[in-house]
Amino acid sequence: MTGGNSTTTHARSGLDLGPEIRQGFENLRAHKLRSLLTMLGMIFGVAAVIAMLSIGAGAQQQVIAFIEQLGVNNVIVEAREASDEQALQKVRKLSAGLTFTDYRSIQANVPGLEKSTARKRVVPTKLLPKPQGDVPTVFGVSPAYPIIGALAVTRGRFFNEEEDTAAAPVAVLGQAATAALFGGADPIGQFVKINAQWFRVIGIAGPQLTVQSDVGSLPATDRNNLIYVPLMAAMLRLEDSQSWKKDEIDAVYIRLKQDASVISTGALVRGLLDAAHRGATDFSVIVPAELLAQQQRTRRLFQIVMVAIASISLLVGGIGIMNIMLASVMERTREIGVRRAVGATRSAIVRQFLVETTMITVTGGLTGTLVGVGLSQMVAYFAGWSTIVTAWSVAVACIISVGVGIVFGLYPATRAAKLDPVRALQYE
Repeated sequence: MTGGNSTTTHARSGLDLGPEIRQGFENLRAHKLRSLLTMLGMIFGVAAVIAMLSIGAGAQQQVIAFIEQLGVNNVIVEAREASDEQALQKVRKLSAGLTFTDYRSIQANVPGLEKSTARKRVVPTKLLPKPQGDVPTVFGVSPAYPIIGALAVTRGRFFNEEEDTAAAPVAVLGQAATAALFGGADPIGQFVKINAQWFRVIGIAGPQLTVQSDVGSLPATDRNNLIYVPLMAAMLRLEDSQSWKKDEIDAVYIRLKQDASVISTGALVRGLLDAAHRGATDFSVIVPAELLAQQQRTRRLFQIVMVAIASISLLVGGIGIMNIMLASVMERTREIGVRRAVGATRSAIVRQFLVETTMITVTGGLTGTLVGVGLSQMVAYFAGWSTIVTAWSVAVACIISVGVGIVFGLYPATRAAKLDPVRALQYE
């Protein structure tokens, strides 16, 4: 306990908290178990805030990065496959599906178009070498696809216009497809048999971001487990017996110039195809810029909800702190009376108890931060999820914890300051 003169001096100055901090530390150390149990609410609350925000931020960041990879200056048209033959027949009465006629109409009517390509997707029924794992999907695209789809070729090259026009049997493998077909061997110059046709491997594509669920109307696809072939080669060499059930092409990728309006172009493409397909709704128009804005709004909302949910733990911890500090006031009634008798002001008593409460919350907040970071790392390691611990989430958790400590510590501190010194000295 500090002396009367010292207490009075510090109460007057209101700046030097050294004595209060030392006394608070002594009081907390004298009741180690109670202090630890009091901190647990703050530790779990802060850890929950940080862990939940890091998991949410990791998931959202992965989706946003995937959308950015799709290209914010791009518009994508995806064909919708009918769920069964009856539904297909109903659609075919209105629309022939996505066709080269649609593709040419888009090219002719969309202003500001920089690059474009149709796509023909083929799922091989036979593949040699036999893949170790999932069978790669074949994408028939034009030579413009790497620019539109942000696809880098790390080894070899992509096919050119002459090879596309001639339906040349050449292929570029994604990274997962390379590993599945050739393992650690060099595939450049080797051959891959897709259905009944041999294709020579001329390049290896760089890694692509992939998500495990649909984004917008884009179906989930392992973008690393792909084989790229010239569009005409896919059309002429890889058509199967069930091709009548499928659209002539199954996607169109459009890249616009920087000054073009992506949103209005998306609306224009929808209008063109709606008119051509007579309202069959057998296609989807995806505008990555719209998806990106939507995902960013969703991330902000998710962060607010997660903070609100996790803050309940901090609220419970704050109530626990209030209960403990009220009990501490009762235990230390005589001590408070002595301090008041030797000259301590009410503000000095309030400051003393607030310092102790803040020490509990700050210590709990720092410990909870370490626990939250550890939890997010464990989730990333064992579940394979992407987690991101941001400075923002740590700051929010710590600010809330300190705020809760001050708010819930204020009432016990005020109650202690209002004790009558005479009655406090007589308290047993």
